[in-house]
Amino acid sequence: MKSLYVRLVVTFVGIVFLSSLLGFFIANGYYQQNLKAFNEQKLTRIGEDIVDLYQEKGTLGLNEFFQRIGGINYQIYLVDENGKGTFFGAPFRDKTIAPEHVQRVLAGGMYRGITEEKHGLMVTGFFENTLTNSIGLPIHSDHKTYAMFLRPNTEGQFGEVQIMLTVLLIATFVLSILFILVFTRYLVWPIKKLTRATEKIAGGDYAIGLDISRKDEIGTLATHFEKMTTALKQLDEMRQEFVSNVSHEIQSPLTSIQGFTQAIRTGEVDAAQQEVYLGIIEEESRRLASLSKQLLVLASLEKETGLFEPKQYRLDEQIRQVVLLLEQQWREKQLNVELDLPETQIIADPSLLNQVWINLIANSIKFTQPHGTISVSIRADKMIVVTVADTGCGIAPEDVPHIFERFYKGDKSRTRTASGSGLGLAISHKIIKRSGGEIEVQSEPDHGTVFSIKLPRSTKV
Repeated sequence: MKSLYVRLVVTFVGIVFLSSLLGFFIANGYYQQNLKAFNEQKLTRIGEDIVDLYQEKGTLGLNEFFQRIGGINYQIYLVDENGKGTFFGAPFRDKTIAPEHVQRVLAGGMYRGITEEKHGLMVTGFFENTLTNSIGLPIHSDHKTYAMFLRPNTEGQFGEVQIMLTVLLIATFVLSILFILVFTRYLVWPIKKLTRATEKIAGGDYAIGLDISRKDEIGTLATHFEKMTTALKQLDEMRQEFVSNVSHEIQSPLTSIQGFTQAIRTGEVDAAQQEVYLGIIEEESRRLASLSKQLLVLASLEKETGLFEPKQYRLDEQIRQVVLLLEQQWREKQLNVELDLPETQIIADPSLLNQVWINLIANSIKFTQPHGTISVSIRADKMIVVTVADTGCGIAPEDVPHIFERFYKGDKSRTRTASGSGLGLAISHKIIKRSGGEIEVQSEPDHGTVFSIKLPRSTKV
């Protein structure tokens, strides 16, 4: 496969060649349509002036006169009435001309060989050194008529110009290729740096150091590439942290299960203690199963698979059922539960939103001191706003921006005084976003927390 450098060089050289070719055809068309006839008219006027000059002021003989005319870079063919011809000036490459053209001029007519004869379609026909590429006029001398065929000696008149133009064209083409080779490498160099940067990123090295100060498209690409690298680095760090968190969340219950199982197998504990240990093993197993389920839900939400199945149902009834489901928990802590749930229809995925209400209300129960208050309300306007508030311990200000991150917990020591995987709020946040809504939190330590969930009345898939 050709490299980008080779492709650019070939493309630019092709453009130069094609432009030159098209320019030549355009110039040729302009010559054929305009300059060809103009050139013949100009040469005709010169021929008429030569004839007039000889016949009005001619003091020289005919041959001597035309020798001098030929000496100023004109090619002349003079034919008398008997068909005898004489050439003056530089020789013609092709000296043939049809007798009828000679007879026409001898009879007083005019020969227009530049436009009448075919000299090819190219502008190079102007330089064709043939007798047919001339104009013919009658001239009288000593009571005789001669046919004078005249054309400029282009080599003598424009020889230096032709050489100069040839050198100019060749030099322009060669220098264009050299500049293309140099500047194309300059253009490709940033892309090569991007390629090396991509290889470094693929190897896990995010210190790429691109030049983002350029103001052109390459600079814009480098800027976006730098942003992408930063995002990939953050994503990699999140992945590593996620693996670490998952490992920790799995390792802790597995360690408990392994320890208590070994204690039971030794037979050194009585039946009552075995029952306690079995209860702990069962509880830790449930935690592992719950963690596995939450991870699967979170993965499905991030992939946006066919997990989302909206339908119309009553949101107020769903929240009441969640409150009843958690009744044992809030009654054990003797919490005051206040509900303000007017009848509200919504089109959304009931199973997903059910997880949101369970997570939020369960969290409120968990972090609210006994005899505290939990309130859940619905306010419906253009958007449906569900508010879950409590009078619990609240959230520290530095923790509020991170509470929707996976496995994030305010207790950095990861104590089990408040059990949980740290995935509930992350899953809730994903579900709300997937439903086209927003979730906000306001909290103050020791004064409680308020979660506000805004949902559209109808969720589009």
